[in-house]
Amino acid sequence: NAQTRNRALSALNAGVPAVLDADAISVFADDRQALFDACRQAPTILTPHMGEFARLFGDVEGDKLQQACKAAHMAQAIIVLKGGDTVIAHPDGRAVINTATTPYLATAGAGDVLTGLCAGLLAGGTDAFAAACAAVWMHGMAGREFGPGLTADDLPAMIPAVLEYLHFQK
Repeated sequence: NAQTRNRALSALNAGVPAVLDADAISVFADDRQALFDACRQAPTILTPHMGEFARLFGDVEGDKLQQACKAAHMAQAIIVLKGGDTVIAHPDGRAVINTATTPYLATAGAGDVLTGLCAGLLAGGTDAFAAACAAVWMHGMAGREFGPGLTADDLPAMIPAVLEYLHFQK
């Protein structure tokens, strides 16, 4: 609704890195240029699934990688196009396809946890593209580590194990 739209614009116009997901993206379906203009104020990460992506960007030609790259350029934002092969695309053309994933993440609220991981890394000063890439990888590894029966509430507790894994990979 209008309140969601106004809050999203306020966050983006604050001039600090931001991450938007779900309704904060979809609310701009009828006026995507307002969102794109606001994304230019500071590094922004948008985390749509395919349905939200289609509502905001319409029918973008190409495969998923090409679509994410075109959308990142249009929005001047980092695009995290979620799914079993999540694509992270930067407006400058850099892109990553995350393969550290699991179907166990296809559960209600898992995307909210991903958004939280992105926001936490941004708040800690991590570059927006690096934050998006790291968050997507940690999210996927946390899902793999937990395994079957995963709910979104299980994911945050798995992050220390993922970080421990990284520590021992040095």
